Amino acid sequence: MNFGQIVTAMVTPFDEQGEIDFPATSNLIEYLIANGSDSLVIAGTTGESPTLTDDEKVELFKYTVEVVQGRVPVIAGTGSNNTKASIELTMRAEEVGVNGIMLVSPYYNKPCQEGLYEHFKTIAASTSLPIMLYNIPGRSAVNMEVETTVRLANISNIVAIKEASADLDAMAKIIEQTPDEFSLYSGDDSLALPVLAIGGVGVVSVSSHIIGNNMQTMLENFTNGDVQQAARDHRRLLPVMKAMFATPNPTAVKAALNIKGVDVGGVRLPMIPLNEEQLHELQEVLLTHDRMAI
Repeated sequence: MNFGQIVTAMVTPFDEQGEIDFPATSNLIEYLIANGSDSLVIAGTTGESPTLTDDEKVELFKYTVEVVQGRVPVIAGTGSNNTKASIELTMRAEEVGVNGIMLVSPYYNKPCQEGLYEHFKTIAASTSLPIMLYNIPGRSAVNMEVETTVRLANISNIVAIKEASADLDAMAKIIEQTPDEFSLYSGDDSLALPVLAIGGVGVVSVSSHIIGNNMQTMLENFTNGDVQQAARDHRRLLPVMKAMFATPNPTAVKAALNIKGVDVGGVRLPMIPLNEEQLHELQEVLLTHDRMAI
């Protein structure tokens, strides 16, 4: 399964009552496909998975598959810190026709490395879908060590990892020690270009909601050998990338989409909307980027 270079971790649109807004979801999907997204992660952390019920997630998976109609891969976020529950959600996701699943490292309960290995191995055995692992020690409180990732990469349907450790040395070791067909994606937008330079394949991105086509151009410039232009692209896009994470994700990216006229509504508690000062700062960053693009 080729997930492409730019994998967008899609936000979940909500209506004024805080329920999933399916017409807005359809509009968002069309917008993302037209603006640089090679595939979509549904109900990941950026999709506010902690506040979605399993039934809501399955409904969202099913709806997205129907809207996408095979144009890009649909990756379902089915990972949790409960192995049995992750298996059940993965099976439901497979039934509605998703193309792959993303499994985040178990958070809060802090398993050891062998526990991580057994968790992912057990879920992988329950599905025929290709799996992207997700290492994010800043949220899960446990870092998946290189050796564990390498072991997991030898399981046939574990095909990729989203690395959000920001550890380029560890990423280089993973790329070097895993099979050629195993793909490493940056989990940090601002490391998309450096990760490509050491042999990664792309980025699982939040900023691609706003600058997806620009990010595609940056990666294509690098791949085509215009390293200087890719570096300039990176420096120009960096303020937008940073702005997306100036407040707890996905509050900023949802606000940015609404500013751009792609209505996705607000966030569910415990997230709260941007205040006036934060909104003004975000608007300034977006205006500056738009002026530079002219």
